[in-house]
Amino acid sequence: MASLAGDPARPRLTYVTTAGPDGDAYSGIVHEAFAGTRFDVQVLRLMPMPNVVDPARTLLDSDLVFVGGGSVAGLLALWRLHGLDDAMRAAWKAGVVLGGISAGSLCWHVGGPTDSFGPELRPVTNGLALLPYGCGVHYDSEAQRRPLLHRLVGGGTLPLAYATDDGVALVYRGTEVVEAVADRPDAHAYRVERQADGSVVETVITARQV
Repeated sequence: MASLAGDPARPRLTYVTTAGPDGDAYSGIVHEAFAGTRFDVQVLRLMPMPNVVDPARTLLDSDLVFVGGGSVAGLLALWRLHGLDDAMRAAWKAGVVLGGISAGSLCWHVGGPTDSFGPELRPVTNGLALLPYGCGVHYDSEAQRRPLLHRLVGGGTLPLAYATDDGVALVYRGTEVVEAVADRPDAHAYRVERQADGSVVETVITARQV
């Protein structure tokens, strides 16, 4: 992600914890994880109240924003309550590099399968839609994910979608996918697309291992 931000000497990274643990203890874990690295890390929390005076300014002043995993439905509700949906859009338009894992990947898209509502996966369709696609995460590790994403795309609930195995990230420039990268072998990304007859075609995107 740092290279996408122009590889500054000390990248300003804002780690957003809304989807999961949002307290002081977790903030400490984040800071400890980045201790000794070149990143200047700020944790942005919303609960029980925002921990910075101006969250929108914090985002705009960042080189990178990384959103942790957890409940994407809860994340989206809290962001909209606090105006972070608009703030994230403004940061993206200003050239801040946005990323995340699990819920932190889903949130930038139109939506996708989620366990935010319980162990049986359901669709979320009110993502920020900065990326005008469906999104499938944990594609190789949770058996319900692939068939539900296919049904959502095939039925028109979601548009063209991209999915990732665990350990894989998609890199977008603007709204275009430019590559997939993986931290382990034999892990891939996928393009899931509805055909004119309503069938769904899944195409493997080979990931570059890093």
